[in-house]
Amino acid sequence: MEIKRTFDFLEHALQTYPQDDTLAVKRNNTWEKFSIDAFKKHADYFSCGLLELGFTKGDKISTVSNNRPEWNFADMGMSQIGVVHVPVYPNVAESEYEHIFAHSETKLVLVSSAERYAFISPIAKKLDIKYVYTFDTVEGAPLFAEILELGKSNFEKYSKDLETIKAKIHEDDLCSIIYTSGTTGLSKGVMMSHKNFVSNVLYSEPAVPKQARIALSFLPLNHVFERMLNYLYLYLGIRIYYAERIETLVDNMKEIKPQVFACVPRVLEKIYDRLYQAGNDLSGVKKSLFFWALNLANEYDPTHQPGFVTKKKLAIADKLIYSKWRAVMGGRVVCVVSGGAALQPRLAKVFTAAKIPVLEGYGLTETAPVIAVNRMNDIQPGTVGKLIEKAEVKIADDGEILYKGPNLMTGYYKDPEKTAEAIDEHGWFHTGDMGELKGDILKITGRKKELFKLSTGKYVAPQVIENKLKESPFIGQLMILGEAEKYCAALVCPSFEFLHDWASIHKIHFNNNLELIKNQQVIHRFQQEIDEYNVTLDHHMQIKKFALVCEDWTPETGEMSPTLKLKRNVLSKKYDKRIKFLFGHTNDEGHIVIPE
Repeated sequence: MEIKRTFDFLEHALQTYPQDDTLAVKRNNTWEKFSIDAFKKHADYFSCGLLELGFTKGDKISTVSNNRPEWNFADMGMSQIGVVHVPVYPNVAESEYEHIFAHSETKLVLVSSAERYAFISPIAKKLDIKYVYTFDTVEGAPLFAEILELGKSNFEKYSKDLETIKAKIHEDDLCSIIYTSGTTGLSKGVMMSHKNFVSNVLYSEPAVPKQARIALSFLPLNHVFERMLNYLYLYLGIRIYYAERIETLVDNMKEIKPQVFACVPRVLEKIYDRLYQAGNDLSGVKKSLFFWALNLANEYDPTHQPGFVTKKKLAIADKLIYSKWRAVMGGRVVCVVSGGAALQPRLAKVFTAAKIPVLEGYGLTETAPVIAVNRMNDIQPGTVGKLIEKAEVKIADDGEILYKGPNLMTGYYKDPEKTAEAIDEHGWFHTGDMGELKGDILKITGRKKELFKLSTGKYVAPQVIENKLKESPFIGQLMILGEAEKYCAALVCPSFEFLHDWASIHKIHFNNNLELIKNQQVIHRFQQEIDEYNVTLDHHMQIKKFALVCEDWTPETGEMSPTLKLKRNVLSKKYDKRIKFLFGHTNDEGHIVIPE
């Protein structure tokens, strides 16, 4: 069948993959599975329930939920009758919810739990939103299941209407409004048509290995990356299992033994750090073997066939060390897809050497999202891989990546001015990312708006330095500074789990993180780390001064976006005193760390 609308993926799967575990979620310590037939029935019942409630094409419904099958039932149910889906992160601020619900003209909100219901209900009431339904059973709250039951009891009444409505939905119709998790200001509503999603699925499909049949899903479904992948899995008949939460990720991997999953680089960084720490805890010959294998993987180049000796070494390392790494992920991973931020080339090398190929890709919310992605037999660390079919990319004179393609958004909702700023008169979308294009292989070199100039006239791309230094197990996050200054400096957020272990080994006593980062032995160790990486950087990009911070940076505490990008303005305000000290704009002397 020809696929033109997102709900066509469901019809295609129904005809092609009659399986009993198309979707699965763990509840009460048991995996609850939904067949493709159940998926279709739930979507149809939701469509009919909405029709009975008076919803029509163009109405907006927001979801605020964790990953779960019900999210998919709702998404497809909306899609079939032209209702526009507005997915929202479950952890944004109250002001952001108010903005999104009001700006999108949301008429109904679906929330996951009692906690979300308690938080969202007052906002909905304030905005005169009539309906707030819950997926979980919550005392006093109307249930999502009630809409399904309403649809089921009225199915005969609406079944013919449903088919008529579906037939009238065009590929260019608005399917979803996705609000970008901007690092500054209120988010913009990206308008995505059915064609945007469908084209991205069809043209990304060649990157998925044929042997991948089970996927673990844990990135938020409200993010365009995981949502598109769920459509892709559905299209290919790949079973989707939803992880309980990030803390149970490893346990869930061991249970279901996934063959593919998508993640942001931070997940791979944490996995690597845990492997590194596990190796560090060994002793004697075992420890030597571990770091021999790790160093071998660090030197691995997937763009070249290894020689005879290297092949033998890799085979030994695989038997003794790498096979144990794969076992942590369930033992059957065919590939990992990485997106959302720049991946350290080291991680691509290490995991690929261990037969856990990492396919780094690139895209934006505005492009639904994939523009380029590495392929199984053509992994090129340090790049985001080959352009997908129908993708047009050119590099502007200033180095910015410009894009055209069928997956490009139709514009920003209710904002023609910002749309015109983003898409020029020739139809090129200005991504805001800097890059290089060699043939059809794309490399990202930084973010245009984050590029800054030192007082010496030299330009600095902070992401490049940040990504390099995050290779250190001591460093969780950092922000490079230096706009209009003589040199680069850094705010460093330690990897506290690793640092605590290191401090224990070195018998450093502390009552809290503030005491720990003020310890001169700790400061000296971080200076050593930075000195080692400085050698690999151009002189003007080297870090001359740094300040340690005593708290983690997270989306919940506001220093990072939901997609784990630094909120540089927030961090600059929060650590204003320390930044001024780093560049000699205060009278403080003799300290690297300044308590607030």
